[in-house]
Amino acid sequence: MSARRLDAATLIEWAHTAVGDLITHTDEINRLNVFPVADADTGTNMLFTMRAAWAQADALADCDDVAQVAAALARGALHGARGNSGVILSQILRAVADVTAGAATHGPVAAVDGPLLAASLRQAVALVVRSMGETVPGTIVTVLQAAASAAEKAVTDDAGLADVLARATEAAVRSLDETPHQLDVLAEAGVVDAGGRGLLVLLDAMTATLTGTAPRRDEYVPTHTHGETRAPAAVTPAYEVMYLLGGCDPADVETLRGELDRLGDSVAIAAAQDGAGHYSVHVHADDAGAAIEAALSVGTPSRIQVTSLTGGARPAAGWSRGRVVLAVVDGAGAEELFAGEGAHVLRLEDDGPISAKLLLHALVNADAGQAMVLPNGYVAAEELVAGCTAAIGWGIDVVPVPAASMVQGLAALAVHDTERQAVDDGYTMARAAAGARHGSVRVATEEALTWAGMCKPGDGLGISGDEVLIVGDDLVAAGAGLIDLLLAAGGELVTVLTGSGVDDGVADALAEHVHRRHLGAELVTYHTGHRGDALLIGVE
Repeated sequence: MSARRLDAATLIEWAHTAVGDLITHTDEINRLNVFPVADADTGTNMLFTMRAAWAQADALADCDDVAQVAAALARGALHGARGNSGVILSQILRAVADVTAGAATHGPVAAVDGPLLAASLRQAVALVVRSMGETVPGTIVTVLQAAASAAEKAVTDDAGLADVLARATEAAVRSLDETPHQLDVLAEAGVVDAGGRGLLVLLDAMTATLTGTAPRRDEYVPTHTHGETRAPAAVTPAYEVMYLLGGCDPADVETLRGELDRLGDSVAIAAAQDGAGHYSVHVHADDAGAAIEAALSVGTPSRIQVTSLTGGARPAAGWSRGRVVLAVVDGAGAEELFAGEGAHVLRLEDDGPISAKLLLHALVNADAGQAMVLPNGYVAAEELVAGCTAAIGWGIDVVPVPAASMVQGLAALAVHDTERQAVDDGYTMARAAAGARHGSVRVATEEALTWAGMCKPGDGLGISGDEVLIVGDDLVAAGAGLIDLLLAAGGELVTVLTGSGVDDGVADALAEHVHRRHLGAELVTYHTGHRGDALLIGVE
């Protein structure tokens, strides 16, 4: 099997792909989650942990040192770890960092090869077992062990990277299918292990990144026939407690573990790669205060998170930003323009329209608890609703602003104010967008009869409300006529966005027209490079 190298850039790309794939599979993984607590959050926790890892590594986009990128992934995951599964994921990523750093002591490491991947999986087993204190058959640790053993066997057979990964993934699939036979609570609920399913998503994402394709897998669903997935018989502790611990001597870690074991269960203590006494701590306990106080005698806790395990709601997302604007745009110039105005940008690519999944992915990557979405006419209504609804499910307060064109989006962005309440900000932005009358100009490609008369190829067509209202000899004539029409109802600011292939002279000619014919109006132009219509025109 041929594959790309797993170098620094590809490792970052894998992390990005893994975030997207976890978004797709989070609900599936959550439905499988019955161990150690049936709180339906394993997929969510793995997603947010991986997102934190990717965000840390993405800051090194120009770095060609695979060990540095791996260290960034591990650091981001440890600091952003969510839940038991997040702590385990942080240790898997730390294993890659440890192995690549170790290899780098013997000389530069350009990429992770088959032997390094196998060594990373084996190191991951050791780190996860150390962090958990004990292992339970039928969990993600079992699946990880199977993958590591298969990878090591592949290396002894002189297999290349892609084949090592393929054999590890195949072994993980077989092991995952066996988990209900190893853990009674899984068998009773009719599910495979949720964490193991999440690990398989990560392995498949790496396959897709390296080879361009990933195996198609049937959805893993509960097989029992008793309705909802059943919880374990044991009483669920009231709280999940997580925090980062600094200044802790390694000799005190087991002391802390013993105290947390006394207070609750699902204890995980994961060490940072830096070896400087930094740890991520996780426990389920009824007395959240005592679980935090236990850390005070051995170090300094920070970034404390306490989540109810009995309320049934998803935990808070822990976003690093308050409110952002996400603008969907077309063209490199538009991306620069909206980003310069402070928006996060989702740019159209050549491979199709914006789907709900792409929109959700962008909202998650914006890393904010609230998001005002400017679709700008590039997102179908059903995809917009589906993407925003899914994002709300992850704890993002989403407000779609009805902007039907990038010129309306700019008008809305101009009045955005994070100091206002979200509902007030959204209403103000929506009102600004609605107040921007807009239209477009395109070049006729054939002879046709329009509401404004006959047109021939090469004519400029001024369009508003899906109807041709102006037919001109060229883009300037049609653009000038459309501006006149839009200004007939009043207005002070004319915005013209020029598309791909439009000469600068067009904007200059329209500016001269407005200066000559509309003395009270100001015209601003930007070359956005969008496709489709040659000109987008707005009047405020």
